[in-house]
Amino acid sequence: MKEELLRLIQNNARIDLKELSVMLGAEEAAVANMLQDLEQDGTICGYYTLINWDNTDEEKVDALIEVNVTTGREMGFDAIAERIYKFDEVKSCYLISGRYDFLIILEGKTMRQVANFVSSKLSPVEFVSGTATHFIMKRYKDYGAVLEQPKKDEREKMSF
Repeated sequence: MKEELLRLIQNNARIDLKELSVMLGAEEAAVANMLQDLEQDGTICGYYTLINWDNTDEEKVDALIEVNVTTGREMGFDAIAERIYKFDEVKSCYLISGRYDFLIILEGKTMRQVANFVSSKLSPVEFVSGTATHFIMKRYKDYGAVLEQPKKDEREKMSF
């Protein structure tokens, strides 16, 4: 039942306790206690609202930054990740497989601000040996939600 509860709130964090209890076939108090336990043990880390910032006047830019590091006896991946994710600009930090070691998701007001972060804060971090920055130009789908419906291509031929 715990995994089903997690799936339900992952898809809709605003679902109310009464509806959750009906869907799970459990008492409201039991569901409330389960939620509290999951929050306390760190399984539920927070509740978020997905916002399509393109529909607002807020200017912001998100970047994906691939980071290579050099680990050793004195500094492993976890310790290096901690140095990186402590920066306020860092929204997410992942250890990944492939050509790079970490993937950092960063939010800034401008591309220049992101570039300044990379050059003045991230690159100087001890053990960081290289970065590659990719700017998100447009979001189509985020966290399972389609943000923009595709528009019909005007070049498509009309058939009658």
